[in-house]
Amino acid sequence: MDRLLEATARAERDHFWFRGFRRFVEPLVEATARGRAIDILDCGCGTGNNLALLRRYGRAYGIDLTWAGLQYAREKGESRVARATVAALPFPTARFDLVTSFDVLYALEDAVETHAIAEMSRVLKPGGTAIVNVAALDALRGNHSVLAGEVRRYSRTDLARRLEAAGLRVTHSTYTNFTILPLVAAIRFKQRFSGHVESQEEIAIPAAPINALLSGLLAAEATATRYINMPLGSSLLAVAQKP
Repeated sequence: MDRLLEATARAERDHFWFRGFRRFVEPLVEATARGRAIDILDCGCGTGNNLALLRRYGRAYGIDLTWAGLQYAREKGESRVARATVAALPFPTARFDLVTSFDVLYALEDAVETHAIAEMSRVLKPGGTAIVNVAALDALRGNHSVLAGEVRRYSRTDLARRLEAAGLRVTHSTYTNFTILPLVAAIRFKQRFSGHVESQEEIAIPAAPINALLSGLLAAEATATRYINMPLGSSLLAVAQKP
């Protein structure tokens, strides 16, 4: 995990995937805030990069289990971070308006994941919102999966079932990275034949023209997902509400 965080810290600002991710997520956060300052918890904040985005909409707090991630976050000036596990959140019940989990749940064993989603639901206020991003589709497992410690990849039905088991109601769900899916599938198909090994290749920033092209494709897709849900993609993004 420390190696993943180190590689991620280098890529978060400029890599096309992270640029696209922020474009997919920010409209959902904005819709949750509805012009007011809200209390937000990022479960598994990693290097703290997403806290800067979340802080535009209120008071953003982050927890992570890794010291390395929290060190990166503190070096960026993030003070509302703490070491904790999402499976036992150190906050009172009904504390937050919004809880986020970005690419964390897929690395948790089944029992821990169940506790994590239940804890996210617990700390949400009634009517509060959870935004979850996970790796999608088992066929797309590859070298990055080894680096990220993936336990599973999700389908839309599977993720909805797990969220609803914790008492949340899914209001929006879409695959993302549909526009670059042929590229991702080709890379992962090749990796399957050569054998999966830990690799940072996919989060190394590509040459500037390629990075710009892929960033543009994801920007266009992010605009489209405001109106339609993507049928497939390498990631899955869901919004759920606590009744």
